[in-house]
Amino acid sequence: MLDGATGLPPKQGRVIAAFAAVYLIWGSTYLGIRFAIETMPPHLMAAARFLVAGAILYAWSRWRGAPRPTKRNWGAATVVGGLLLLGGNGAVVWAETRVPSGLTALLVAMVPIWMAVLEVLPRHGGRAPRAPVVAGLVLGVAGLGLLIAPGKLAGRVDPVGAGVLLLGSFCWAFGSLHSRVADLPKSGFLASAMEMIAGGAWLLVFGLATGQAGKLTLAAVSVRSLIALGYLIVFGSLVGFTAYIWLLSATTPARVSTYAYVNPVVAVLLGWAFAGEPITLRTFLAAAVIVGAVALIIRYGARREAGPTRKVVSEPPAVISPRRAEAG
Repeated sequence: MLDGATGLPPKQGRVIAAFAAVYLIWGSTYLGIRFAIETMPPHLMAAARFLVAGAILYAWSRWRGAPRPTKRNWGAATVVGGLLLLGGNGAVVWAETRVPSGLTALLVAMVPIWMAVLEVLPRHGGRAPRAPVVAGLVLGVAGLGLLIAPGKLAGRVDPVGAGVLLLGSFCWAFGSLHSRVADLPKSGFLASAMEMIAGGAWLLVFGLATGQAGKLTLAAVSVRSLIALGYLIVFGSLVGFTAYIWLLSATTPARVSTYAYVNPVVAVLLGWAFAGEPITLRTFLAAAVIVGAVALIIRYGARREAGPTRKVVSEPPAVISPRRAEAG
Protein backbone atom coordinates (compact mmCIF):
# COMPACT_ATOMS: atom_id res chain seq x y z
CA MET A 1 0.00 0.00 0.00
CA LEU A 2 1.26 3.45 -0.87
CA ASP A 3 1.09 6.67 1.12
CA GLY A 4 -1.67 8.86 -0.30
CA ALA A 5 0.39 12.02 -0.21
CA THR A 6 3.68 10.78 -1.67
CA GLY A 7 2.88 7.57 -3.57
CA LEU A 8 5.58 5.78 -1.54
CA PRO A 9 5.31 3.01 1.06
CA PRO A 10 3.70 4.48 4.23
CA LYS A 11 6.85 4.44 6.37
CA GLN A 12 9.06 5.99 3.67
CA GLY A 13 6.38 8.49 2.69
CA ARG A 14 6.01 9.69 6.28
CA VAL A 15 9.77 10.03 6.71
CA ILE A 16 10.04 12.14 3.55
CA ALA A 17 7.08 14.29 4.61
CA ALA A 18 8.58 14.78 8.06
CA PHE A 19 11.98 15.73 6.64
CA ALA A 20 10.30 18.19 4.27
CA ALA A 21 8.54 19.76 7.25
CA VAL A 22 11.73 20.10 9.29
CA TYR A 23 13.81 21.33 6.34
CA LEU A 24 11.37 23.79 4.78
CA ILE A 25 9.11 24.85 7.63
CA TRP A 26 11.84 25.41 10.21
CA GLY A 27 13.85 27.25 7.57
CA SER A 28 10.85 29.48 6.87
CA THR A 29 10.20 30.39 10.51
CA TYR A 30 12.94 33.05 10.42
CA LEU A 31 11.00 34.95 7.77
CA GLY A 32 7.79 34.33 9.72
CA ILE A 33 9.37 35.88 12.82
CA ARG A 34 10.47 38.92 10.83
CA PHE A 35 6.92 39.53 9.59
CA ALA A 36 5.36 38.83 13.02
CA ILE A 37 7.55 41.33 14.89
CA GLU A 38 6.89 44.11 12.39
CA THR A 39 3.90 45.21 14.51
CA MET A 40 4.21 43.07 17.66
CA PRO A 41 6.81 43.23 20.46
CA PRO A 42 9.24 40.35 19.93
CA HIS A 43 9.09 38.51 23.26
CA LEU A 44 5.33 38.90 23.70
CA MET A 45 4.83 37.56 20.17
CA ALA A 46 7.04 34.57 20.96
CA ALA A 47 5.22 34.03 24.26
CA ALA A 48 1.87 33.87 22.47
CA ARG A 49 3.30 31.47 19.91
CA PHE A 50 4.64 28.93 22.39
CA LEU A 51 1.89 29.20 25.00
CA VAL A 52 -0.81 28.51 22.43
CA ALA A 53 1.15 25.77 20.63
CA GLY A 54 2.22 24.19 23.92
CA ALA A 55 -1.33 24.12 25.29
CA ILE A 56 -2.63 22.45 22.11
CA LEU A 57 0.15 19.85 22.05
CA TYR A 58 -0.22 19.19 25.79
CA ALA A 59 -3.97 18.56 25.46
CA TRP A 60 -3.40 16.32 22.43
CA SER A 61 -0.66 14.31 24.20
CA ARG A 62 -2.80 13.76 27.29
CA TRP A 63 -5.75 12.77 25.11
CA ARG A 64 -3.48 10.22 23.40
CA GLY A 65 -2.80 8.65 26.79
CA ALA A 66 0.42 10.28 28.00
CA PRO A 67 0.62 10.07 31.83
CA ARG A 68 0.10 13.19 33.92
CA PRO A 69 3.50 14.84 34.44
CA THR A 70 4.96 15.08 37.93
CA LYS A 71 6.23 18.17 39.73
CA ARG A 72 9.78 17.04 38.92
CA ASN A 73 8.81 16.84 35.26
CA TRP A 74 7.50 20.40 35.37
CA GLY A 75 10.64 21.59 37.16
CA ALA A 76 12.82 20.06 34.46
CA ALA A 77 10.62 21.51 31.70
CA THR A 78 10.91 24.95 33.30
CA VAL A 79 14.71 24.81 33.14
CA VAL A 80 14.90 23.33 29.63
CA GLY A 81 12.14 25.58 28.30
CA GLY A 82 13.89 28.62 29.73
CA LEU A 83 17.17 27.73 28.05
CA LEU A 84 15.67 26.78 24.70
CA LEU A 85 12.91 29.32 24.29
CA LEU A 86 13.79 32.34 26.44
CA GLY A 87 17.53 32.03 25.91
CA GLY A 88 17.49 30.56 22.40
CA ASN A 89 14.34 31.72 20.62
CA GLY A 90 14.18 34.89 22.70
CA ALA A 91 17.56 35.88 21.30
CA VAL A 92 16.37 35.17 17.76
CA VAL A 93 13.20 37.27 17.95
CA TRP A 94 15.07 40.22 19.45
CA ALA A 95 18.02 39.95 17.07
CA GLU A 96 15.72 39.99 14.06
CA THR A 97 14.91 43.60 14.91
CA ARG A 98 18.53 44.32 13.89
CA VAL A 99 19.70 41.39 11.73
CA PRO A 100 18.09 40.10 8.47
CA SER A 101 16.25 36.80 8.83
CA GLY A 102 18.60 34.90 6.52
CA LEU A 103 21.72 36.03 8.36
CA THR A 104 20.01 35.23 11.66
CA ALA A 105 19.57 31.64 10.48
CA LEU A 106 23.25 31.48 9.51
CA LEU A 107 24.31 32.56 12.99
CA VAL A 108 21.88 30.14 14.63
CA ALA A 109 23.53 27.40 12.58
CA MET A 110 26.38 27.75 15.08
CA VAL A 111 24.38 25.57 17.52
CA PRO A 112 26.10 22.28 16.50
CA ILE A 113 29.44 24.06 16.93
CA TRP A 114 28.53 25.05 20.50
CA MET A 115 27.35 21.48 21.16
CA ALA A 116 30.67 20.08 19.95
CA VAL A 117 32.45 22.42 22.36
CA LEU A 118 30.18 21.61 25.30
CA GLU A 119 30.48 17.86 24.77
CA VAL A 120 34.19 18.12 25.62
CA LEU A 121 33.19 18.94 29.21
CA PRO A 122 33.07 16.01 31.68
CA ARG A 123 29.39 16.66 32.39
CA HIS A 124 28.51 15.97 28.77
CA GLY A 125 30.89 13.12 27.96
CA GLY A 126 34.37 14.58 28.27
CA ARG A 127 35.62 13.22 24.95
CA ALA A 128 38.19 15.10 22.90
CA PRO A 129 36.81 15.97 19.44
CA ARG A 130 38.09 14.13 16.39
CA ALA A 131 40.27 15.94 13.86
CA PRO A 132 37.44 16.64 11.36
CA VAL A 133 35.34 18.12 14.19
CA VAL A 134 38.22 20.39 15.17
CA ALA A 135 38.45 21.45 11.53
CA GLY A 136 34.73 22.15 11.60
CA LEU A 137 35.11 24.28 14.72
CA VAL A 138 37.87 26.31 13.08
CA LEU A 139 35.79 26.75 9.93
CA GLY A 140 32.77 27.82 11.99
CA VAL A 141 34.76 30.52 13.76
CA ALA A 142 36.14 31.64 10.40
CA GLY A 143 32.63 31.89 8.97
CA LEU A 144 31.46 33.87 11.96
CA GLY A 145 34.43 36.21 11.62
CA LEU A 146 33.66 36.71 7.95
CA LEU A 147 30.09 37.75 8.80
CA ILE A 148 30.88 40.32 11.48
CA ALA A 149 34.39 41.56 10.64
CA PRO A 150 34.81 45.00 9.07
CA GLY A 151 36.01 45.09 5.50
CA LYS A 152 35.17 45.92 1.93
CA LEU A 153 32.80 43.01 1.39
CA ALA A 154 29.19 44.23 1.55
CA GLY A 155 26.64 42.91 4.03
CA ARG A 156 28.36 43.02 7.42
CA VAL A 157 26.13 41.85 10.28
CA ASP A 158 25.24 44.16 13.17
CA PRO A 159 27.75 43.11 15.88
CA VAL A 160 25.31 43.54 18.81
CA GLY A 161 22.69 41.40 17.08
CA ALA A 162 25.35 38.83 16.22
CA GLY A 163 26.53 38.72 19.83
CA VAL A 164 23.01 38.14 21.12
CA LEU A 165 22.50 35.36 18.59
CA LEU A 166 25.72 33.67 19.65
CA LEU A 167 24.58 33.79 23.27
CA GLY A 168 21.18 32.44 22.24
CA SER A 169 22.79 29.64 20.24
CA PHE A 170 24.83 28.70 23.30
CA CYS A 171 21.66 28.59 25.44
CA TRP A 172 19.93 26.38 22.85
CA ALA A 173 22.91 24.01 22.67
CA PHE A 174 23.25 23.82 26.46
CA GLY A 175 19.51 23.32 26.89
CA SER A 176 19.47 20.60 24.23
CA LEU A 177 22.25 18.68 25.98
CA HIS A 178 20.66 19.18 29.41
CA SER A 179 17.32 17.88 28.12
CA ARG A 180 18.95 14.51 27.48
CA VAL A 181 19.42 13.90 31.20
CA ALA A 182 16.62 16.08 32.63
CA ASP A 183 13.70 14.44 34.42
CA LEU A 184 11.25 14.97 31.56
CA PRO A 185 8.33 12.70 30.56
CA LYS A 186 9.17 9.73 28.35
CA SER A 187 6.74 10.96 25.74
CA GLY A 188 8.67 13.30 23.47
CA PHE A 189 5.48 15.10 22.45
CA LEU A 190 4.39 15.73 26.05
CA ALA A 191 7.90 16.89 26.99
CA SER A 192 7.96 19.30 24.04
CA ALA A 193 4.54 20.65 25.02
CA MET A 194 5.67 21.27 28.58
CA GLU A 195 8.86 22.96 27.39
CA MET A 196 6.81 25.24 25.12
CA ILE A 197 4.42 26.14 27.94
CA ALA A 198 7.25 26.81 30.39
CA GLY A 199 9.33 28.66 27.82
CA GLY A 200 6.31 30.69 26.75
CA ALA A 201 5.75 31.69 30.38
CA TRP A 202 9.40 32.78 30.66
CA LEU A 203 9.05 34.84 27.47
CA LEU A 204 5.85 36.45 28.76
CA VAL A 205 7.44 37.42 32.07
CA PHE A 206 10.51 38.80 30.30
CA GLY A 207 8.42 40.76 27.81
CA LEU A 208 6.32 42.32 30.57
CA ALA A 209 9.38 43.06 32.73
CA THR A 210 11.06 44.89 29.86
CA GLY A 211 8.03 47.10 29.18
CA GLN A 212 6.97 45.49 25.91
CA ALA A 213 3.29 45.57 26.88
CA GLY A 214 3.39 49.35 26.54
CA LYS A 215 4.59 48.93 22.95
CA LEU A 216 1.73 46.63 21.99
CA THR A 217 -1.19 48.35 20.28
CA LEU A 218 -3.73 45.79 19.15
CA ALA A 219 -5.25 48.14 16.58
CA ALA A 220 -1.83 48.60 15.00
CA VAL A 221 -1.12 44.87 14.59
CA SER A 222 -1.10 44.18 10.86
CA VAL A 223 -2.81 41.32 9.07
CA ARG A 224 0.60 40.14 7.85
CA SER A 225 1.88 39.92 11.42
CA LEU A 226 -1.18 37.97 12.55
CA ILE A 227 -0.88 35.55 9.63
CA ALA A 228 2.82 35.11 10.43
CA LEU A 229 2.03 34.41 14.10
CA GLY A 230 -0.58 31.84 13.09
CA TYR A 231 1.95 30.23 10.74
CA LEU A 232 4.55 30.06 13.52
CA ILE A 233 2.05 28.46 15.92
CA VAL A 234 0.59 25.88 13.55
CA PHE A 235 3.47 25.04 11.25
CA GLY A 236 6.61 26.22 13.05
CA SER A 237 5.73 24.81 16.48
CA LEU A 238 3.10 22.10 16.03
CA VAL A 239 3.96 20.57 12.65
CA GLY A 240 7.71 21.21 12.87
CA PHE A 241 8.10 19.98 16.45
CA THR A 242 5.92 16.93 15.86
CA ALA A 243 7.83 16.00 12.72
CA TYR A 244 11.18 16.46 14.48
CA ILE A 245 10.22 14.38 17.52
CA TRP A 246 8.82 11.61 15.33
CA LEU A 247 11.92 11.56 13.12
CA LEU A 248 14.10 10.94 16.18
CA SER A 249 12.38 7.59 16.56
CA ALA A 250 12.00 6.83 12.83
CA THR A 251 15.54 7.39 11.57
CA THR A 252 19.08 8.04 12.81
CA PRO A 253 19.99 11.18 14.81
CA ALA A 254 22.73 11.95 12.27
CA ARG A 255 20.18 12.17 9.48
CA VAL A 256 17.80 14.27 11.56
CA SER A 257 20.66 16.65 12.37
CA THR A 258 21.03 17.54 8.70
CA TYR A 259 18.32 20.17 9.19
CA ALA A 260 21.01 22.33 10.80
CA TYR A 261 22.70 22.99 7.48
CA VAL A 262 19.59 23.02 5.29
CA ASN A 263 17.58 25.56 7.33
CA PRO A 264 20.05 28.46 6.81
CA VAL A 265 20.01 28.00 3.04
CA VAL A 266 16.19 27.97 3.01
CA ALA A 267 16.06 31.03 5.27
CA VAL A 268 18.52 33.03 3.16
CA LEU A 269 16.63 32.25 -0.06
CA LEU A 270 13.22 33.06 1.45
CA GLY A 271 14.51 36.30 2.94
CA TRP A 272 15.84 37.30 -0.47
CA ALA A 273 12.67 36.27 -2.33
CA PHE A 274 9.99 37.66 -0.01
CA ALA A 275 11.63 40.32 2.15
CA GLY A 276 14.14 41.86 -0.24
CA GLU A 277 17.12 40.82 1.89
CA PRO A 278 20.26 41.00 -0.25
CA ILE A 279 22.49 38.00 -0.81
CA THR A 280 25.88 39.67 -0.83
CA LEU A 281 29.27 38.15 -1.56
CA ARG A 282 29.97 38.20 2.21
CA THR A 283 26.73 36.32 2.89
CA PHE A 284 27.43 33.76 0.19
CA LEU A 285 30.98 33.07 1.37
CA ALA A 286 30.03 32.97 5.06
CA ALA A 287 27.11 30.64 4.32
CA ALA A 288 29.39 28.24 2.46
CA VAL A 289 31.94 28.23 5.29
CA ILE A 290 29.43 27.87 8.16
CA VAL A 291 27.31 25.22 6.44
CA GLY A 292 30.49 23.30 5.60
CA ALA A 293 31.63 23.54 9.21
CA VAL A 294 28.29 22.27 10.51
CA ALA A 295 28.33 19.41 7.99
CA LEU A 296 31.78 18.32 9.21
CA ILE A 297 30.74 18.44 12.85
CA ILE A 298 27.51 16.53 12.28
CA ARG A 299 29.18 13.95 10.05
CA TYR A 300 32.15 13.20 12.29
CA GLY A 301 30.98 14.34 15.70
CA ALA A 302 28.24 11.82 16.40
CA ARG A 303 28.43 11.43 20.15
CA ARG A 304 28.56 8.00 21.72
CA GLU A 305 26.27 7.93 24.68
CA ALA A 306 28.09 8.11 27.99
CA GLY A 307 25.17 8.34 30.35
CA PRO A 308 21.39 8.16 30.65
CA THR A 309 19.31 9.84 28.04
CA ARG A 310 15.62 10.56 27.81
CA LYS A 311 13.74 7.99 25.78
CA VAL A 312 11.56 9.35 22.99
CA VAL A 313 8.33 7.41 22.70
CA SER A 314 7.53 6.55 19.11
CA GLU A 315 4.11 7.97 18.21
CA PRO A 316 2.63 8.62 14.76
CA PRO A 317 3.05 12.21 13.55
CA ALA A 318 -0.59 13.27 13.79
CA VAL A 319 -0.19 16.63 12.09
CA ILE A 320 1.86 15.06 9.30
CA SER A 321 -0.74 12.46 8.38
CA PRO A 322 -2.87 13.69 5.44
CA ARG A 323 -6.03 12.12 6.88
CA ARG A 324 -5.53 13.79 10.23
CA ALA A 325 -4.88 17.13 8.51
CA GLU A 326 -8.10 16.88 6.53
CA ALA A 327 -10.10 15.86 9.59
CA GLY A 328 -8.73 18.81 11.60
